[in-house]
Amino acid sequence: MIKTAVRHSSERWEQPSEVALTGSERVNILAVDDLPQNRVVYESILEPLGHHLFIVGSGEEALKLLLKHEFAVILLDVNMPGMDGFETALLIRNRKKSARTPIIFLTAFADEMRIAQGYASGAVDYLPAPVVPEVLQAKVKVFVEMFQMRRQAALQAEEHAMRKAAEEAARHKDEFLGMLAHELRNPLGPICNAVQLLNMIGPKEPRLMELNDIIDRQAKHMARLIDDLLDATRLAHGKVLLRKERCNLSEIVRRTAEDYRHIFEANNLQLIIDVPLTPLWVNGDPTRLVQLVGNLLHNAHKFTNAGGHVTVRLEHEKSRHIGRISVSDTGIGIDAKVLPYVFDVFRQADQELDRSRGGLGLGLALVKGLTELHGGEVSASSNGLGEGAEFTLRLPLESAAAELPVTQTITIPEGEKYRILLIEDNQDTAESTRMLLNLEGYNVKTVGTGPAGLEAARQFHPQVVLCDIGLPGMDGYQIVRSIRQDESLASAYVIALTGYGRDQDQRQAFDAGFDLHLTKPIDYTSLRRTLAELPKRPTS
Repeated sequence: MIKTAVRHSSERWEQPSEVALTGSERVNILAVDDLPQNRVVYESILEPLGHHLFIVGSGEEALKLLLKHEFAVILLDVNMPGMDGFETALLIRNRKKSARTPIIFLTAFADEMRIAQGYASGAVDYLPAPVVPEVLQAKVKVFVEMFQMRRQAALQAEEHAMRKAAEEAARHKDEFLGMLAHELRNPLGPICNAVQLLNMIGPKEPRLMELNDIIDRQAKHMARLIDDLLDATRLAHGKVLLRKERCNLSEIVRRTAEDYRHIFEANNLQLIIDVPLTPLWVNGDPTRLVQLVGNLLHNAHKFTNAGGHVTVRLEHEKSRHIGRISVSDTGIGIDAKVLPYVFDVFRQADQELDRSRGGLGLGLALVKGLTELHGGEVSASSNGLGEGAEFTLRLPLESAAAELPVTQTITIPEGEKYRILLIEDNQDTAESTRMLLNLEGYNVKTVGTGPAGLEAARQFHPQVVLCDIGLPGMDGYQIVRSIRQDESLASAYVIALTGYGRDQDQRQAFDAGFDLHLTKPIDYTSLRRTLAELPKRPTS
């Protein structure tokens, strides 16, 4: 804030008023002269310039103003009683904040010696009195414009520095979130594997199975919370990049719903799937489309009481060539006051103390963001509390004229399975994954470091390599590059199993040579399906 000078009355000055200075707005000009008649002249000449004019009668008063304000230019009389102009100028120059403020000396005695003394005192110009109004105005305008340009440049530099600092802070935050997710996901992997193993080989005693189901549900809930939190952050910063391809929306909706069926049945909920057998093609990211449908199913499951039912339906709106996905339930419904905000991030309708149905309120916000990234739209409807709810996605479809080539899969003779090399430094994750794969009949070898993994690959000649990224000695990127450069290993399928799940992590994995990128904790059903559907490739 700066102060605007007010016209004086005799020798009395009123208190200036506060005015903001930004960009090219008015600036401060200081004139110092001990003679009242000269001060009146300077005021009449400079006031038309439209800036904030301060006029005082002594060097002492000028120095006091310099403690409070910044000036574009100072007009300084040389011959003043007490502290003259030269002494005042030296003190101005000795003060860091005003050291570069331009000073124009005004004097009736303009001999060469005094002019030299003035320049030695820090003057940038010298005007003889009486001044020519046009000359004084022109000189002051030049210094004012230079001051405004410097101020504007300083503001732009400050804005640039703040923007760079914000970008750097955002980068560090993203890196921290990525590391946090990695550290949180690592212990979830062996927990999920242990649950799967207990289901496959454990005793079928009802109480143990019930406890096992509790662990399974809570581990999956924790994994979902981690993924939703990271995805919401990435969406907010526009950092979610889709890996689009032509895919069958009918198959995606049907398969995702079937994957959730056991969750609904375990909670005494009926799941109705109404999806056409004919393909509906979309240009989308299959992983994100599965996430969209999964989030809606998760939401319906959470807010529907036992004995209710949820319906998943896919229809072709031919008039608009739109694929319409709807998930409706007979659950607790949505209050009319809450309905407009259900897709807002961190907005959660259920705020009861027990939080029995609560959460972070991220799932539906992700649905909206990911749907819009696919060029679609999402809506919600409900007749009120106790009346259930329906969520609807509309996604643009592609022409069905060009059919996709059928992906050829590996046919494994009865009793024969892949040789799989698992490179994982977390012992619990490695051992539990090995046990699961052994139960499926796979020949699995595990190692815990990067160099040992590469050496094992050369001796074991695996058809599939499951490789962690963060490994001691040699990271997963280095391993996959070495594998691709070795003719005897290059045909192996190398799958990244990692807690780093950001889009840039996936791009880096594919760029390094990985065929697939799976984020921990790995759903064993998905891993089993992945291994069963690997495209055909020559093996050694």
